[in-house]
Amino acid sequence: MIDLTVIWACIIGFAIIAYVVMDGFDLGIGILFPFFKVGQDRDTAMNSIAPVWDGNETWLVMGVGGLFAAFPLAYAIILPALYAPMIAMLLGLVFRGVAFEFRWRDPAHRAFWDKAFTTGSVVATFAQGIALGALLQGITVEGRSYAGGWWEWLSPFSLLTGVGLLVGYALLGACWLNWKTEGGLQRQTVTYAGRLGIGLLIMIGVISLATLRLETQYFQRWLSFPGVVATAQVPLATLVVTFLFYRSLRLKRDAQPFFWALALFGLCLVGLGVSIWPDVVPARVTIWEAAAPVRSQLFMLVGASIMVPVILAYTAWSYWVFRGKVGIEGYH
Repeated sequence: MIDLTVIWACIIGFAIIAYVVMDGFDLGIGILFPFFKVGQDRDTAMNSIAPVWDGNETWLVMGVGGLFAAFPLAYAIILPALYAPMIAMLLGLVFRGVAFEFRWRDPAHRAFWDKAFTTGSVVATFAQGIALGALLQGITVEGRSYAGGWWEWLSPFSLLTGVGLLVGYALLGACWLNWKTEGGLQRQTVTYAGRLGIGLLIMIGVISLATLRLETQYFQRWLSFPGVVATAQVPLATLVVTFLFYRSLRLKRDAQPFFWALALFGLCLVGLGVSIWPDVVPARVTIWEAAAPVRSQLFMLVGASIMVPVILAYTAWSYWVFRGKVGIEGYH
């Protein structure tokens, strides 16, 4: 049944997907940054995301803010459980943003700011992956509050998901630069994209198998009959998308590899939905148990129905204006 709670779950899910799509590739460029030649290649990589990178993080604010407003119980449980990785993520994003601006305004210390840009990108991405893994592995809940310890988020599985997200975002970054650059840098990123694609597939397989062992409900939702007939389509679709991704690289397409890489992320999010829906705290709290009062949801929905189209419009406009290839001096 579709009600206000389901609508708000979809809005927050959309915000998370939009964040992964739009901020994933610029974090990925930061992860790959040390492998680019100092000078023109690094400047070109920076110029490719300069017009859009800060706007991309709008969706992160919306997702977290929407969770607080629409599902306050979930927010009150999840945030204390993930304080450490969330703080690390925010510090990484701040450090990365400062480095992005200061590498242009302080050329005498550009080498330091380049390292800071990479460090912030890696820390933010790794923290996001750890938070996802910690959420999936289960949060200790007693009554209506978090009952675990300070280090509950830290486990081999959460570290594994952190590494997996690093590989995934690096793949998006490589594919973005393949689309937006030319010459030697483009050829370099095509090579990286091919290698990272294999790495991401390995991480998807390992994390998927490990996830099945975390909670009984994960195993049942994926492998119990007759549901397995439907869930089996997700790994099959992953294989098809992987084939199309490598085919587009082989044919030297510019934009196609990026969108096929996004499709791989989309299938991962579908798999995440299969595992946890309709829970907002997996295997602990459902979206209806965590939801705010109906009047509050309705009031916020009015604002969201206005702001989301506005955000989508200015985001689409900015990407349209800065379409095409980018050189050391900017777009052309």
